[in-house]
Amino acid sequence: MKTSGTFLLFILAVMVSARVVRADDQCYVCHSGLGDEPSQKFVVDIHFKKGISCAACHGGDSKSDDMDIAMAKKNGYAGVPKGDAISTKCAECHSSAETMKKYGSSLKTDQWDELQKSVHAKVSFTGKEHIAQCTTCHGSHGIVSVRNPASPVYPSNVTRLCSQCHSSAAFMRAYNPALPVDQMEKYKTSVHGMKHAKGDIKVAECASCHGSHGIRSVNDTRSTIYPANLPMTCAKCHSDAAYLKNYKIPTDQFEKFKLSVHGIALLEKKDLSAPACNDCHGNHGATPPGVQSISKVCGTCHALNAELFSASPHKKAFDEQKLPECETCHSNHDIRHATDELVGTSGSAICIKCHSESKNTKGFAVAKTMRALIDSLQSQQKIAELLITDAEQKGMEVSEAKFKLRDAHQARLQSRTMVHSFNEKQFREIVSTGITVAGFVQGEARNSIDEYYFRRKGLGIATVIITILVISLYLYIRRVETE
Repeated sequence: MKTSGTFLLFILAVMVSARVVRADDQCYVCHSGLGDEPSQKFVVDIHFKKGISCAACHGGDSKSDDMDIAMAKKNGYAGVPKGDAISTKCAECHSSAETMKKYGSSLKTDQWDELQKSVHAKVSFTGKEHIAQCTTCHGSHGIVSVRNPASPVYPSNVTRLCSQCHSSAAFMRAYNPALPVDQMEKYKTSVHGMKHAKGDIKVAECASCHGSHGIRSVNDTRSTIYPANLPMTCAKCHSDAAYLKNYKIPTDQFEKFKLSVHGIALLEKKDLSAPACNDCHGNHGATPPGVQSISKVCGTCHALNAELFSASPHKKAFDEQKLPECETCHSNHDIRHATDELVGTSGSAICIKCHSESKNTKGFAVAKTMRALIDSLQSQQKIAELLITDAEQKGMEVSEAKFKLRDAHQARLQSRTMVHSFNEKQFREIVSTGITVAGFVQGEARNSIDEYYFRRKGLGIATVIITILVISLYLYIRRVETE
């Protein structure tokens, strides 16, 4: 109760202080008497409520009702700030922790510094100022708290604010003609956009992903939407179970993605060609791919796999059972490195999810055959590699055969793609080619090893013969000398 009373006294003191300042602010008194737009807007302004006078931004003597004195340059009158002078004037207070504390504000004091590093700090087409100033987004005389629904930067309004520039082809052409101007229209079709349109301010809007004052280019490694940073940006919401508790969606996607083949490539190996969240879900039009479209999404990178699957018998079966195509076997966020063990009829194989000796038996038999072919190719390739290594260690020239062995390895890689066709004949052709190559290399390696032993045997015989001749010559010379 005591705390509540203290708080009320504080509010009352602030209100009284504000009234005293406003009553003493002759600039406001005069302009409000005229009923002009700035003074009418200023009534709801956060600065007005905190007792900040007109002169704080415009300069001059706000205590004098004489225009010549109030608007004299010697009294610091600057009039309406133009260009970057607008933001630097705002920064006089908003970059000072001491001043902000004086007015009871907990706002960050690095907004101006951040703005100068952002894409909006680029020079405008006039060549004299930044593209955006503080007032561009926050307004001027009617500035209200970001927590106020009337603020242009309130979550429900920020998309409309950003689109004023970013949806204008004429405006954007002056700064970045390559940047699309349909982001707002795409956003409206997204899950975020549709919920946002219904008044949900928790869903992502422009500032949620791009930031506010320190917005950077997507090509900037410090940008929140730089490919390697994007998953973490999405995870700010999508990994927060408390924040998403009413949305009934998983919050472990990021943890799974980090361990996936895509996540490891992007986050650990810094391979920017690896997919991030937006590559599959979209960015402004973010919507999870459905059963009908997931293969098209995966197919943008894995084109041949998708093409083979579309012509396979599984395509019809998956459509009838309404199964997501790629995801059914490979999962979605936690996609692991595909191995040969996924194919076949063993306990670790994916095929046995749907096929068995008593159910879908044709597919079971094909899976079993495919795995046998894979094992045969792997075995033959391994034997060839061991023989080549043996021949090399014996000093034999086997570079041509070693190079040829790459074809067997290539056949094995192709078999992992061809498996998506689920066509035994086509699969057998690929694997058989690899087995044939491996057999040829084995033959070449064995010939080299045989030649090595032949040379060694011949060298031994030659050495014995030479030794006998040398001894014979020696004995002959001794006999001649004694005679």
